Amino acid sequence: IVALISLSFGGAVGLMFLMLGCALPQYNRYWPLFVLFFYILSPIPYCIARRLVDDTDATSNACKELAIFLTTGIVVSAFGLPIVFARAQLIYWGACALVLTGNTVIFATILGFFLVFGSNDDFSWQQW
Repeated sequence: IVALISLSFGGAVGLMFLMLGCALPQYNRYWPLFVLFFYILSPIPYCIARRLVDDTDATSNACKELAIFLTTGIVVSAFGLPIVFARAQLIYWGACALVLTGNTVIFATILGFFLVFGSNDDFSWQQW
C-alpha cells in the first residue's frame, strides 16, 4: 500500500511540473503537453517483451534487449522534445526546465512501478 501511494504521489508531482510549465501566466503555451504521448508509449515495448519472453533462462535475449532499446529511445525523445521547442522559441526556457523536471519525476515513477510490481509474485502488475 505504501509503495502504491508513493508512486501515485510521484506521478501527481510530475504532472504538476508539466502543467506548471504550460499554464503559468508568464509561459502560457501548451506545446509541452505533447510529452504526454511519450509517458504513455514508454512502458509499452517492455510490457510486450515481458509477455513474449520466458524469464527462466539467465541469458539475455534479443526481444527484451530490443524493448529496452525502444524504451530508451522514447525516454530520450521525451527529454529532447522540450529542448527542441525551447530552441525553436515555441516555449520559454523556464517552461522547458519545468517540463524536464516533470519528465525526471514521471520516468522515475514509471521505473519505480516496474521495480515494485515487476516481480512474478502474487501481487504483480501482470495481473492488471
